[in-house]
Amino acid sequence: MTHSSTLSIPAAYRYCRDLTHRSGPHFSIGFRFLPPPKRRAIYAVYAFCRFTDDLVDEQQPQPPDLLLRLWESELSDCYRGRPRHPIAIALADAVRRYSIPQSGFLGLIEGCRIDLRCTRYPTFDALMVYCDLVATTIRDLSLPIFGHTDPASSSYGRALSTALQLTNIVRDIGEDLERGRIYLPLEELERYGYSEAALLAREKNEAFLQLMAFQCRRIRGYFDEAAHLIPRIAPDAQLAVTLMRNVYLVLVDKIESRPFDVLDRSIRLSTAERRDVIRTARARTPFAAAIPPA
Repeated sequence: MTHSSTLSIPAAYRYCRDLTHRSGPHFSIGFRFLPPPKRRAIYAVYAFCRFTDDLVDEQQPQPPDLLLRLWESELSDCYRGRPRHPIAIALADAVRRYSIPQSGFLGLIEGCRIDLRCTRYPTFDALMVYCDLVATTIRDLSLPIFGHTDPASSSYGRALSTALQLTNIVRDIGEDLERGRIYLPLEELERYGYSEAALLAREKNEAFLQLMAFQCRRIRGYFDEAAHLIPRIAPDAQLAVTLMRNVYLVLVDKIESRPFDVLDRSIRLSTAERRDVIRTARARTPFAAAIPPA
């Protein structure tokens, strides 16, 4: 785990920006339209979350549980004003500017620990326990940066975080199978006549199509609820959140149009598709013209 206590804050933010653009091409579309202070802060938050996830998902030279403990210690030092890693240096500055709760990062780390010991979820309720750790915590980290005053923002923010996470789950079915993980609730596989064995064999049949149709309908329901978040956050963050939501809705459209593809590869939007989403959102968001992308 690389540390660099002499890295400047601007350089640390650039590190987070580059990591975000490289690892989160769909998320970062919206981030680019935030005002610079909010943009830098959300890059730091995303970089921390992405790095945490990679400690579990990517091949590492040390055991992931050890790396998570070390990363949790770095988080503690970050909140004490003693950051060393480039991400923590940027995050420490963001924390000083915005009331970003440490508990959100701790919840995310605990969710990643679940990935080390749990590879199946019997029911949707069981999956939601996991989602609340790895996704709803992102709401808690992001809303202080976006800016909000309406108490209902928390509920709608949870809907958006859940929709994004469930989209990732259906998008990455094949990729997760390579890691030995199944996030689709086993009870739902059984309900639609598609067994765990069939999923492991990547069988492409009518049962799988029905299962995917149900998953996408549920995701759209969460996105519909999440639309109520946008007018409840600061105007200078509304385009960013609109883009986060709309980009993923187009991703759901793409998954629905070719559901078997997720068994073999992780679905992504092309550059042209992402630009179309941006053009549409900017045309419909009054505040958008005042914010240049970066």
